[in-house]
Amino acid sequence: MEHIFIEGEKNKPVLILFHGTGGNESSLVGLGKEISSSSSILGIRGNVKENGMNRYFKRLGEGVFDEEDLILRTHEIYNFLIYASDKYSFDLESSIAIGYSNGANIIGSLLYIKGKIFSGVSLHHPMVPFRGKKPKDLSGVKVFIGAGRNDNITPMSEAINLEKDLINSHAKVTMNWEDNGHQLTISEIKAAKKWFKEEIL
Repeated sequence: MEHIFIEGEKNKPVLILFHGTGGNESSLVGLGKEISSSSSILGIRGNVKENGMNRYFKRLGEGVFDEEDLILRTHEIYNFLIYASDKYSFDLESSIAIGYSNGANIIGSLLYIKGKIFSGVSLHHPMVPFRGKKPKDLSGVKVFIGAGRNDNITPMSEAINLEKDLINSHAKVTMNWEDNGHQLTISEIKAAKKWFKEEIL
């Protein structure tokens, strides 16, 4: 998979970045640096194209996931993460995954299918990845969810139901609500940074 790796301090958790639709492996580097300026960063580009835009998995319509493709891509990304952690010599289970929109949803899928592969995840404007499926045991995993009360792409119910699923799977969840639609704002980034300092470091 196309990616970038920016080396940082060895004693800080590696940040693994997953962009939103139309982004690339560099799109969230600024966000990663803001959350932890001294961490190593792994940015991953989605392998799927939708009208020329990069995504991590196919969808059947706005807010309707192609679950068969989502499962396939989730295993593909997991295999890449194993490869990357070996290539760049970092502990995957100590890393922090950060994703926005489509990127948050592929992280969510990894939690549901693979369970505790990250120490923590920061999900910005996520949806529930699967209907009728629950996450594997997530004991000890710390989760930040940034959501919008007036998000016209990701309804409030999605973040609320995701929070319930994750808590029921024993993750420790911190919710942050904003009033700026689907936008990733400075105030949301500051909240994620505060979560990282208090829950991860």
